[in-house]
Amino acid sequence: MSNFFDTIDPTIFRSYIFWCSVLGLKMLVMSVLTGMKRHAKKAFANPEDAPKGVKVVTNDPDVERVRRAHLNDLENILPFFIIAFLYMFTNPSVFVATNLFRAVALARIVHTLVYAVFVIPQPARGLSWMVGFFSTGYMAVKTILAFL
Repeated sequence: MSNFFDTIDPTIFRSYIFWCSVLGLKMLVMSVLTGMKRHAKKAFANPEDAPKGVKVVTNDPDVERVRRAHLNDLENILPFFIIAFLYMFTNPSVFVATNLFRAVALARIVHTLVYAVFVIPQPARGLSWMVGFFSTGYMAVKTILAFL
């Protein structure tokens, strides 16, 4: 009896695991970046986090920029994890699948760099977002068509 997972090319699976791990680590780093920004700006959201005499600040623009970048990651990376996993069952070419995974991961990293670390004006953020979005969208459409 054949296992459904046996249909996944091991090279594609290794690439998927690698790039998902990179993106998972990237999202963890966003939490650290938020904390660092809060400490640097003395913009603590909870009274118990703030040093004595420092007021709670929930609307610092620099902290909020990092938080929005993190939220954008959650909105885009988590669907990628699921869609890319399902895409592997469509028997894609190793070259295409590996480069789609790579494109999404690098686009998300660039998106954070130009949005929250070294703020660069548009269209840098929009272009990096589009690369990840349309790569994930392509995989979703290919998966839907393969399993009609």
